[in-house]
Amino acid sequence: LLLPHLSLAAQVLGDFDDEDIGFGLVDEKKDSAVAKKLGLDEVESIYIFADNEIIEYDGELAADTLVEFLYDVVEDPVEIIDNERELKGFHNMDEVIKLVGYFRSEKSYDDAAEEFHPFVKFFATFDPKIAKRLKLKMNEVDFYEPFMEEPVTIPGKPYVESELIDYIEEHDRPTLRKLEPHSMYEIWEDDIDGEHIVAFAEEDDPDGFEFLEILKEVARENTDNPNLSIIWIDPDNFPLLVPYWEKTFGIDLSSPHIGVVDVEDADSVWMEMDDQDDMPTADELERWVEDVLSRKIDPDDDDDDDDDDDDDDDDDDDDDDDDDDDDDDDDDDDDC
Repeated sequence: LLLPHLSLAAQVLGDFDDEDIGFGLVDEKKDSAVAKKLGLDEVESIYIFADNEIIEYDGELAADTLVEFLYDVVEDPVEIIDNERELKGFHNMDEVIKLVGYFRSEKSYDDAAEEFHPFVKFFATFDPKIAKRLKLKMNEVDFYEPFMEEPVTIPGKPYVESELIDYIEEHDRPTLRKLEPHSMYEIWEDDIDGEHIVAFAEEDDPDGFEFLEILKEVARENTDNPNLSIIWIDPDNFPLLVPYWEKTFGIDLSSPHIGVVDVEDADSVWMEMDDQDDMPTADELERWVEDVLSRKIDPDDDDDDDDDDDDDDDDDDDDDDDDDDDDDDDDDDDDC
């Protein structure tokens, strides 16, 4: 499965005469010693060696997605903001976890950036005017959660690398996060008690955009709740998966939906919307989310109902068997 995608990705990079990226294939049986020495423990996986870091690629097996991810990897872990145009670009990047710091020079920040690159975006500025626009003091780092309007200043400056790493690891599950092709499996595996709250909405669609804005409002109001994490999926980013999702979940992805999904058996419960042309209010959506978190809405309840149905069927079968036995007894009496 991996080889065609790797070959195509290598061909694309070769066409651009990119000599910074090379490809290798490790055979599970023939090269087991090499795999062990390199720390490769998962078969059918892609590992990227960049500087002193080993990055496991946990995204969609598509050549274009892989190439885009590789280009992100070879970029510098810390992007410098020097002017208004770059500052605007920083603010427009609201779908990812990002950090920004104001320094004269900061080694610990660079080291922490390498640890999370390219999944967490690190920015820095050395310009006092830019720092003022960002409301940053010298040697201060702000942490931006996706889709949140205000950052949180990381406590404990001056920072050491381990403190920055610990803080990011404690806050790397956002209240609202977007499923991206390059990290889709990693995000899906990061469930809470075996379940995900999943929202489907096309950002370029008017209804989808409206629903997404309501979703952001609910996330911002509940950002301090560690038990709440909503995955937003834009169907336009996964055209090949849309038929599978529609069949599995029994929904029509031409309109927005939000539901809770069991990650093991894909059982799900979806919020009922009275009128697809009239999106739920933020209060209605928040009450639904609260019911999910309190287990008033639970996809496992469907399993219980199925079990009850099975028990009823078994009881009916037993009753039928008893009736047959009674008929046999009557026949025996007649024979006597």
